[in-house]
Amino acid sequence: MQSVTEGISAQIEVRRSRFIAWLVPMEEFPALMKRLKNEHPKAGHIAYAYRHINKYEQIAENSSDDGEPRGCAGAPILNAMRGEDMIECGLAVVRYFGGIKLGTGGMVRAYGAAARAVLEAAPLLIWERRETFVFRCGYARIRQVEYWLDRCGISGVERNFRENDVLWTLRASAGKLASFRELAGELPLAGELKPN
Repeated sequence: MQSVTEGISAQIEVRRSRFIAWLVPMEEFPALMKRLKNEHPKAGHIAYAYRHINKYEQIAENSSDDGEPRGCAGAPILNAMRGEDMIECGLAVVRYFGGIKLGTGGMVRAYGAAARAVLEAAPLLIWERRETFVFRCGYARIRQVEYWLDRCGISGVERNFRENDVLWTLRASAGKLASFRELAGELPLAGELKPN
């Protein structure tokens, strides 16, 4: 599976209609939809699709035609995402009508082409399931833990400085966390691994 870490957009024109596509990480998708509605009040439609892993560890997906004929906008966007095996991201396409009707087949092709254009432009990354690992250490070990984190390529880190120790929360792939635990085996890690 693949995903993105930052938003990207692409634009195509089909028979004078403009199709502007945005691809963003899932956590940014609700804000993107609000922003698009505010920035494009004259757009005819803002169709979208998204795919993510739900709390039952299943792929959950949805799409919307936003007033276009049923299956002509959201479905081709979703199919483009499925074709690239995208996960944990959302894709929205804004359409500005150019005065020439495309017909249902033309709309399916145009929305699909807009989705593929932004997917081709995006720097796609292999998606790995992330887990959370919580542990604590004394203040004297902070630099050593930071060195291990850097060596393992773990950047999703929260630190809570407490009276007698530091509580760390790491979010990374299972492989990176396993490497960290191997390096940090000598530390009294009072933590647990949780899927996220």
